[in-house]
Amino acid sequence: MSGGQTEKQVQLMQDFQSDIIMVTPSYMLNIADEMERQGVDPQALPLRLGIFGAEPWTDAMRHAPCAMRQAIEARCGIDATDIYGLSEVMGPGVAQEFVTSKDGPTIWEDHFYPEIIDPETGDVLPDGEEGELVFTSLTKQAFPVIRYRTRDLTRLLPGSETVMRRIAKITGRSDDMLIIRGVNVFPSQIEELLLQHSALSPHYQIGLSREGNMDAVRLHIEPIEGVDAATVEAQGAALVGSIKSYVGISCAISLAESGGIPRSEGKAKRVIDNR
Repeated sequence: MSGGQTEKQVQLMQDFQSDIIMVTPSYMLNIADEMERQGVDPQALPLRLGIFGAEPWTDAMRHAPCAMRQAIEARCGIDATDIYGLSEVMGPGVAQEFVTSKDGPTIWEDHFYPEIIDPETGDVLPDGEEGELVFTSLTKQAFPVIRYRTRDLTRLLPGSETVMRRIAKITGRSDDMLIIRGVNVFPSQIEELLLQHSALSPHYQIGLSREGNMDAVRLHIEPIEGVDAATVEAQGAALVGSIKSYVGISCAISLAESGGIPRSEGKAKRVIDNR
């Protein structure tokens, strides 16, 4: 079944005795919370393997000891593995981690040719150096891609379980895209919707934090000076609804006083990421 309906997800896992689950890592922790709420012991289920992707998640290799991989494995009694993919290239399945090593997703190089480039110059970098990941599809007949720039920053590593190379953990992006609960979000999308509301100033900041196991988004905005409070409140509520409909994420609104959003003489700092 699709995402959401966490209570039903837990019930279905029990009914069908699921042994593999594929979700975002943060949602797996949400499922574990729901199991505890229902009095279900996740380690008593047949579940043995989790395949997790679509958002960054931490690993003890880089962020010991409070890493999401280890938290999932300890709470649920499963092996947690990483998967990588992009809908433009093929979707999930471009690269997958082996459960026996858990040392980074192996790229299926018989189908996809990877390169690492300097994001500024486009020059190809040698294996082991960090840069932007680029893919060329080798076997796709519908919508093939040639040197598709993923904007993900990583390194190519030698193969471990096979001769095919691996990718290291994604360290960031070469653009301003955010990944929020598995949804790709650009600040410009939110800005475009904000500008449709005449009572709201174009100055804004996006605050990201964690509430429990999930990402939380708070949009800090300010009113146009002189507009009445009722109009500002109504347009703020409408903005929240349009962000949910068109961007695909839920967010809360914080209303600052006129002039309360920090101004910048250079590039405006639109995102405050405290996750």
